[in-house]
Amino acid sequence: MTKFINFITIIRILLAPVIFLFLIFNNYILCLILFLLAGLSDFFDGYLARKYNSESELGEILDPIADKILIVSMFFGLAVNFSSYLIGFIGSIIVAREIWVSALRDYNARNNSTSATKVMFIGKIKTATQIFTITIYLVGLALNKMLLIVIADIFLIISLLVTLYSGYIYTVNTFKKI
Repeated sequence: MTKFINFITIIRILLAPVIFLFLIFNNYILCLILFLLAGLSDFFDGYLARKYNSESELGEILDPIADKILIVSMFFGLAVNFSSYLIGFIGSIIVAREIWVSALRDYNARNNSTSATKVMFIGKIKTATQIFTITIYLVGLALNKMLLIVIADIFLIISLLVTLYSGYIYTVNTFKKI
């Protein structure tokens, strides 16, 4: 079962550039469908791992990486598609936070303090908020409803705040042990 669960995660990694290409070439409906499948795979790999007690060290490493690859590629694709400085700027802050948290995880691994940056519920909320935001953008594009794009911009700001807050929590957890 563990191999199947990790396979689901790897499929999410492989889907990211495919979804990006569909976005860039304006095939919004296929892009939306594949993104929704990728987003659901994020839920199901974790659910199956917990249900069947098949959590693995590889899965713990791959799952957040798969999320980052999917989310970052979508923010870049959306920024290019819309020629949006807002999406590009906020996307770059989100990427910086992801790099920062990865650096904290590396630091904590070297100091035998991995619990400080273990995945927390706020991290799951962050990912869910980002996936929801991107979904709103894609639905707006697929249905050609620009009002949804404005709503997605609002959720993008909310996603940024949740992302920064979760990064803050990981940072505090890391440095309060020093």
